[in-house]
Amino acid sequence: MTVECDAVGGVNLAQGVCDTPLPPVVMEAAIRAIRDGYNIYTRLDGVAVLRQAIADKLAHYNGLTADPDKEILVTSGATGAMSSACLALFDPGDQVILLEPFYGYHYSTLASMRVEPVLVPMEMTTWEIDFDRLRAAITPRTRGLVINSPGNPCGKVFTRRELEAVAALAIEHDLFVLTDEIYEYFLYDGHSHISPATIPGMAERTITISGFSKTFSMTGWRMGYLAASSRWMPAIGYFHDLGYVCAPSPFQYAAAAGLQALPDSFYQDMAAEYQEKRDKICDALAAAGLTPAVPAGAYYVLADASRIEGDRASVKARNLLRATGVGAVAGSAFYGAGRGENLLRYCFAKQDADLERACTALRNFGV
Repeated sequence: MTVECDAVGGVNLAQGVCDTPLPPVVMEAAIRAIRDGYNIYTRLDGVAVLRQAIADKLAHYNGLTADPDKEILVTSGATGAMSSACLALFDPGDQVILLEPFYGYHYSTLASMRVEPVLVPMEMTTWEIDFDRLRAAITPRTRGLVINSPGNPCGKVFTRRELEAVAALAIEHDLFVLTDEIYEYFLYDGHSHISPATIPGMAERTITISGFSKTFSMTGWRMGYLAASSRWMPAIGYFHDLGYVCAPSPFQYAAAAGLQALPDSFYQDMAAEYQEKRDKICDALAAAGLTPAVPAGAYYVLADASRIEGDRASVKARNLLRATGVGAVAGSAFYGAGRGENLLRYCFAKQDADLERACTALRNFGV
């Protein structure tokens, strides 16, 4: 859809590229690191200054204690963290549970390793979890469960009650929990982020994945990290080294500078700014007759596409692009076969002028 959108000069609300400005302190630190010669391989687990900054951030924001020398791995994006953890912890034929709608890279990463993704649908629009259904999905081959909170594509934010219920199942069945927290600062309407590893009994079995792509608007820099028990880290680090060698060296110093210099108000202001963007796109979608499921977090919204012509979501996405110049992703990309065909996903991590252009086009579509 990005290619299709670019071809017609449209507004790309499809890919989560996050084209908002980079924090100056991060940009300047990257340039300085390049000029200072930090352009060669680093340790496979990342430079010391960044690992320490991540440990400090985890303690301050997430309430997690992690040893920067044994329990933190700097990775080539959150995607690199996910793939390295899956290679280390799962074998072909294992099963890992995903909640639906799911993020496509989570599903495809597992499938590429011949690990079977097992889908458990959440309730549409409310994204509530049927824990009886979740329990029924666990088999003797189940080795793990993936959580994405705040979630892509639906913006679900897990409550403490839900995480405690997940923890009880994980402990009972001896499961790993891989938690993708890349959108942890994108929270709306008073919601709070809770890291699953802080739930009693979960620290040893939880792989906490996050990164800087979204928060610092640097998706192309490929800077992520994970925190896990020192018991699992040698194997995870081995596979990250094998696949990536290390995360980009100068950008590691830039990420450290951002963590050290930016105050809590930076993240709070960012959440407030994105809540305004969310409200703007949701209002426009509603005006267009494309009823949105208003997200509690992240920067995507799933919306009903029933009134758009087409027999499936991919056709509807192209028809909407032709009619409005607005690019969106087919909802079927986040569901199992035959589902999500009346949904489209829109990314609102856009500069204001582009978002306003898209919203105007959508409102006109509703006329």
